[in-house]
Amino acid sequence: MTILVVGSVAFDSIETPHGKADHCLGGAATHFALAASYFTDVRVIAVVGKDFSAEHEAVLTRRGVDTRGLERANGLSFHWTGSYSGNMDEAKTLGTDLNVFETFEPKIPSAYTDSEYLFLANIDPVLQGRVRSQMPKVRMVCGDTMNYWIADHSANLAKVLRELDVLLINDGEARMLADERNLVLAAEKVLAMGPKTLVVKHGEYGATAFFSDRSFGGGVKVTRPFRAPALPLAEVVDPTGAGDSFAGGFYGYLASQPELTPAVFRKAMFYGGVMGSFAVERFGTERLQGVTREEIDERFKLFQEISHLDYTGA
Repeated sequence: MTILVVGSVAFDSIETPHGKADHCLGGAATHFALAASYFTDVRVIAVVGKDFSAEHEAVLTRRGVDTRGLERANGLSFHWTGSYSGNMDEAKTLGTDLNVFETFEPKIPSAYTDSEYLFLANIDPVLQGRVRSQMPKVRMVCGDTMNYWIADHSANLAKVLRELDVLLINDGEARMLADERNLVLAAEKVLAMGPKTLVVKHGEYGATAFFSDRSFGGGVKVTRPFRAPALPLAEVVDPTGAGDSFAGGFYGYLASQPELTPAVFRKAMFYGGVMGSFAVERFGTERLQGVTREEIDERFKLFQEISHLDYTGA
């Protein structure tokens, strides 16, 4: 199955306790596409500027990502500058230059209209809605958003939420969207807004999936949330893009399976954690570019081990 992701392909300038990286390849769609490409075919729609070279595009195409949906505009690519300190649980934004991304209007190539899965990365909900309306035959739609859209564009976001099979956001965004501090109650309110399933990311503490009666077809109902842990890491170099890499691993695995079941969904949560854990080990997308499928499967086994109380392995 093929995933179409619509979002940002950008450059990041990052400083962490482990060093600095200037203008490294980033963006939500980039991290998502690279992570998902280890499981299924991926197509990208985004806008880039004249500073986006053939070498940058090759980072995606070497992983088999279809880049025919990359629009090249006259200007510079989206550029984010940020820093992390302490336990690096939150970035301090030092600069946001939207550049060509400011006037981004997603254009869907005719060759992309048969995509079976759609991922609406963190962009203006008006644009998310337009893309969704042009892809009426997709099997599943997963979407992301952020506090800015929740606070200032709630009416447009509400329309998008009604079209989602899965909403994937962090715990702060879930509480903000529901105006509820208790996460369980917040999840109930968010699900009532339209998404069939809610996946809440907790950063270094893993992720939790909350289900509704509409999460699975065939009368299958899951009433209890499912929590997938994060893998304890000795060193986190750069957390930027970890959430988007989680989304890529999670959704990529879902798209690789013939049907959606509770067991498949739980396994996808683990693969999301696997890809997120790789992403933070280097600056930008460097680690995601070079990881092997053998490393992915080995780390998946580690996730299985730390999540089973009855594990008896060495």
